Amino acid sequence: MTHSDKFDGDYGPSTWDWVEEQADAYEASAGTDANTLRDTGLPIIVMTTLGHRTGLVRKVPLMRVEHEGEYAIVGSKGGAPAHPGWYHNLVADPTVLIQDGPEPFETTVRLVTGDERATWWERCVAAFPPYAEYQEKTDREIPVFITARPS
Repeated sequence: MTHSDKFDGDYGPSTWDWVEEQADAYEASAGTDANTLRDTGLPIIVMTTLGHRTGLVRKVPLMRVEHEGEYAIVGSKGGAPAHPGWYHNLVADPTVLIQDGPEPFETTVRLVTGDERATWWERCVAAFPPYAEYQEKTDREIPVFITARPS
């Protein structure tokens, strides 16, 4: 793998069984298994972060929203009132691993706002229409981070 030793620490699996199972199956198969959101047929990626409080390696399957080599990382949490736990990991340390296919790559995410967020939000909803419903369910603006494969 072409990433720093940073992500070689202790793994802290998700407390949600399906998240842990999907991330593990995706990685073990080099992205050929468990590569869609449950029974939707829609593609996912796996993001690896470091827990900002625990220092544990965290893996999260996310909807695949890709545009011209850039990826959106959407903190929807199904429209819950609070950001997902991994949001705080990205704010504390924006360096992540993204796996979209056989090999993960290390990259840095950045939070987008304003017109740039609006453009990306349209792409996110086009890739996964329930995002629009999730935004309607919550008073918070769902955060959107952007990243790209290193050149």
